Amino acid sequence: MGWDKVFQLFGGLGLFLYGVKLMSEALQNIAGDRMRLLIGSLTETPVLGVFVGALVAMLIQSSSGTTVMTVSFVHAGLMSLKQAVAVIMGANIGTTVTAQIVAFKVEGFSLPILGLGVILLFFGRSKRWRYAGNGLIGFGLLFMGMLTMQDSMSFLRDRGDLFSAFNASPLLGLFAGTAVTMIVQASSATIGLTMAMAAQGLLTLEAALPILLGDNIGTTITAVLASIGSNRSAKQAAAAHVLFNVVGATIFLALLPVYGSVVRSTSGDISRQIANAHTIFNVGNTLVFLPFVPLFVRIIRRIVPDKKDAMITGPIYLDKKLLDASPAAAVGAVKKEILHMGDIARSMLADVRAAYTDDAHKMIAEVARKEKALNEINRAVSSYAYEIWQYEVSDDLSTVLGSYVNGTGDIERIGDHATNMMELYEYKRDNGLDFSPVAREEFRGMFDLVERAVRLSLESLDEEDVSKAEEVDAIEEEVDLREKMLRKNHILRLNKGECTPAGGVIFIDILSNLERVCDHAHNISLISLDISRLHR
Repeated sequence: MGWDKVFQLFGGLGLFLYGVKLMSEALQNIAGDRMRLLIGSLTETPVLGVFVGALVAMLIQSSSGTTVMTVSFVHAGLMSLKQAVAVIMGANIGTTVTAQIVAFKVEGFSLPILGLGVILLFFGRSKRWRYAGNGLIGFGLLFMGMLTMQDSMSFLRDRGDLFSAFNASPLLGLFAGTAVTMIVQASSATIGLTMAMAAQGLLTLEAALPILLGDNIGTTITAVLASIGSNRSAKQAAAAHVLFNVVGATIFLALLPVYGSVVRSTSGDISRQIANAHTIFNVGNTLVFLPFVPLFVRIIRRIVPDKKDAMITGPIYLDKKLLDASPAAAVGAVKKEILHMGDIARSMLADVRAAYTDDAHKMIAEVARKEKALNEINRAVSSYAYEIWQYEVSDDLSTVLGSYVNGTGDIERIGDHATNMMELYEYKRDNGLDFSPVAREEFRGMFDLVERAVRLSLESLDEEDVSKAEEVDAIEEEVDLREKMLRKNHILRLNKGECTPAGGVIFIDILSNLERVCDHAHNISLISLDISRLHR
C-alpha cells in the first residue's frame, strides 16, 4: 500500500469529518438556542424524551453532542436521570440520519452543492442564508470525502486476505469498531469508513454489522469523558449511555444471522444496507428498552449509587459545558445553584434554633462550615454569571440573571445573620446567661415566622409562584410589627427584673438579626414578581 493512498485515505476521512462538522454547526446556528433548549424541556414522558433526543441529534448531526449536552443538563439539575435516559435513546436514533444521507450516493453532485454553498456564504443577505451556505459546503465536503476514501481503497480489492479476519470473526469486528470510534470520538467516521470498504467489496454485510455494533459502543466514550469532574447524577447519565449501547450491541450480536437477514431484505445496495442496519439497531434497541426505563434507571443507580452526603457545601450545578451548549440553560443552572444556597441557609437557621432550644453545641462548627460554603458558592455564581453575559443572551434573560445574582447576595446575608446569632449563642453559653420562659416562647414564635418566610421565598423562586411571594410580603410586615412589640415587652421585663441586662441585650440582637433575615427573604421573593412581569 503506497503512502499516497494512505494520505488519500486520511485526507478523505478529514474531508468527511469536516463536512459533518460544518453541517452540524450550520444546523445549530439556524436552529438557534431555542432548539438546543428542547433537550431541557418537553421531556416529561420517556416517549417525548426519545422524540426530543432524536430531533436534536438530527439537527446537530451528533449523538455524542446531544449526549454531552444531556450529561451537562443532568449535572446542572435541569433534567432527571429518567428524562436523560430517554433523550439518550432518541439521540442514538437521530444520529443515524448521517449514514442515511451518505447512502444516497450523490458524490457526482458534491462539487455543484459545494459551489452553491460558497455562493450563499459570500453573497447571502442574512445570517441564515450564510449558515445555509456553510451547511451546503459541509454537505459537499462530506460526499467528496466519501468518494476520496472509496478511491483510496480501490487497489485493495485484490487483497481480500487483509479483511478476511473480519469476515471470519464477528468479535474482531466489534472490537475494531469500538476502538476506532473511541480513538477518533466520531461514530460517523467509523460508519463512513465501513461504508467505503463495503462499497469496494472489502467487507461483506456480515463483517460490517459487528463493526457497526462496535461503533455504537465506542461512541459512548464521549459522554464518559464529559462526565469526568461532574456530579454523581451526570456520571449516572453517562453510565446509562454505556449500558444501553453495550447491552443492545450484545443482544444484536447474539442475533447476528437474524439481524443480517432483516437488513439484507431492506435493500440490494450494501451502503444502504449498512445505513439501514445502523437505523434498525438504534430503533430496535430503543423499542426494547423504552418500556423499562424506570427499571433501567434503578439498575443504573445500583451500578453508580447516589452519594449519602447530608449536605453538599460547594457549587454543584455550575457546569462550564453548558455555557457553549446553551447559555439559556446555564441561567437555569444558576437558579438551581441559588436554591442549593437556599437549602444551606435554611439548614443554618435550623442549626441556630437547635443551639438555642436544645443547647446543641456541635452546631457551632456546622454553621461556620456552611457560612464558608455560602461565601464560596456566592463567588462562584457571580463568576459564572459574568461568563454567561459574555455570550449573546436576550435582554429578558439578562434581566433574570441579574435578579438571580442579587438573590445570591441576599441568601449569603441570611447566612451571615445565622452566624451572628450563633456567635450570640456562644457568648450566652460561655457567660451562663439565659432567657426567661416568656422570652424563650417569644423567640420560638418569631423564629417560626422568619423560617416560614425564608421557605416560602425559596419556593416562590423555584416555582415562580407570585402568590407565595405575596405571602412573604405579608409575613415581612408582621415580623416588623412583632419585632417592635417584642422589644417593648422585653424592656418591660427588664424593668420588672424578670430578665438580666446582659441576657436582654442578646435577646434584642437576636430579634434584630431575625428581622433582617426576613428582609432578605422578602428580597428573594421579589425575584418571582420580576420574572412574572417579563412574561406578561
